Amino acid sequence: MLNGMRVLGFTHFVQGPAASQYLADLGADVIKIEPLTGAFERGYAADSVFVDGFSATFFSVNRNKRSIAVDLKSPRGREVIISLIKTADVIIENYRGGVLDRLGFGYEAVKAIKPDIIYASATGWGSSGPMASAPGQDLLVQARCGLISVTGNLDAAPTVTGVPVVDQHGAALLAMAVSAAYAKKLATGEGTRIESNLLSAGLDLQCESMAAYYSGARGPDRMVRDHRLASWFLPAPYGVFHLADCHAVISLGGDIEKFAGAIGTPELMELAGDRMENRDAFMRVLGDELKGWTYDRLDKALAPHGLWYERVQDYDAVRQDPQVVHNESFQEFAIGDQTGTVLAHPVRYDGKVPEFRRMPRGLGADTREVLADAGWSTGDIETLVREGVVGTGPAETLVKAQS
Repeated sequence: MLNGMRVLGFTHFVQGPAASQYLADLGADVIKIEPLTGAFERGYAADSVFVDGFSATFFSVNRNKRSIAVDLKSPRGREVIISLIKTADVIIENYRGGVLDRLGFGYEAVKAIKPDIIYASATGWGSSGPMASAPGQDLLVQARCGLISVTGNLDAAPTVTGVPVVDQHGAALLAMAVSAAYAKKLATGEGTRIESNLLSAGLDLQCESMAAYYSGARGPDRMVRDHRLASWFLPAPYGVFHLADCHAVISLGGDIEKFAGAIGTPELMELAGDRMENRDAFMRVLGDELKGWTYDRLDKALAPHGLWYERVQDYDAVRQDPQVVHNESFQEFAIGDQTGTVLAHPVRYDGKVPEFRRMPRGLGADTREVLADAGWSTGDIETLVREGVVGTGPAETLVKAQS
């Protein structure tokens, strides 16, 4: 769908690489520009998981891209990057603020080379303002944007989400912005300066919550609630319950009388008159009742009434979930004699998941090909390699994907 778009990615870790991976999945030619030592996520791996030397973090966010390794600080390396900029539609970068400016590839410098460039920067807090130069990372942003305070009780046990959701949401927003700017470029021939940040992404995750809080003139005491209640602004029952054999969630999307009748606790009916004001008492009564229930009993009680509930699944169960399998949510591929597993692109287009066209690449695996595309002769390319201006790697380090 994005065939024809060429993206230069000055990205590392998760937010920037994930954003450019969304674009690559949709057909964009994404060229990952790395220092000669490789992007940060090549050497760092979630839970220290390396598969045949490849970081799980790296291969989770770098499929369908080409890799070129360049000494960005050398004069000849600058020539290489300028030649690539002239062929590009988009630059995505999430380096610390000012890094690309110091290297000579800030927005104004790039725009002088390529006036119609789409230049997308992702930062932690924003490109200006009092926090612009501060370290910006998912956990720090979760704390500052209020997400932790509403995920758990602020006065008791504030809770961090189990994965870096702000990073991933920020990546999706950045890819959306680039796609919109590309549509504009195709229509008008004009480029766009895009600036996204994790703080705004973290706030965006709370759009409904914050609209209710500020528009209703609520205070922090409104957030304090029974520990089972998943959200401060929704009525009971809405949360996680400890059953005899597992945990389950209940989200009442139906008739409260049917629900109370199915559970069989008269006290719940008495509290059902105002499930928002009585939310804590409702959750306590329901939680105490369900401690002795099995999931099978809950299922038999609620299913006939079309009420909403689900078992809390761990990762082993998720992998075998029949709907997850049907959705083709996971992809496996061989790395040497081992197997890597990643999540597939999350959206279908005309009924299909985008093709896994190119494995995450070895450092500099595509350097020669990318330079040739940019007009460099074979002799000049080999001179750059010999002088250490660019790095090269094996053309096929990771092999064909499997479903």
